[in-house]
Amino acid sequence: MKYILYTLITVLVFTGCSRKPQAKPKYQNSTHKSTTTTSYIPKQHNPGNSSTLSQLYMQYKGWKGTPYRYGGLSKNGVDCSGFIYQTYKTVFGISLPRSTTEQVKQGKRVYINQLRAGDLIFFKTGRNVNHVGIYLEKGKFVHASSSKGVIVSSMHTGYWKKSYWQARRLDQL
Repeated sequence: MKYILYTLITVLVFTGCSRKPQAKPKYQNSTHKSTTTTSYIPKQHNPGNSSTLSQLYMQYKGWKGTPYRYGGLSKNGVDCSGFIYQTYKTVFGISLPRSTTEQVKQGKRVYINQLRAGDLIFFKTGRNVNHVGIYLEKGKFVHASSSKGVIVSSMHTGYWKKSYWQARRLDQL
């Protein structure tokens, strides 16, 4: 029984953000607004400038420590692609797909030395597992960690450095 529970937890942790979420997350609270995809007019901003960076840090401040919850979209719990989905919608007025599998198809690929605030950064954290965060500055990115919730991490540390896959910049930015 102990082995089965350990295996189940391991599978859930390592499949985290790569799967498509349920149509309606079971962790959604009654005060959470609908998350259906609609068209948004992007807010005016300059990509990678101090305004974008300060907006992202303000978003982080509001979500800091929010626990990881697969399929979650609220401050009660959020997964990595859900945090990206909510941040782009709130900060930039841009509606992204909900899953990492679809988010990685957005925008254009940029090299690691060209990163600027607001770029999506993707990691291969397992065989078929992807993780996504938003680049801030100086190698730092904000994301929903499966073990620590919403945090800022350095992509220059061992785990993230070896797992880095690619970065994308949306044309709207």
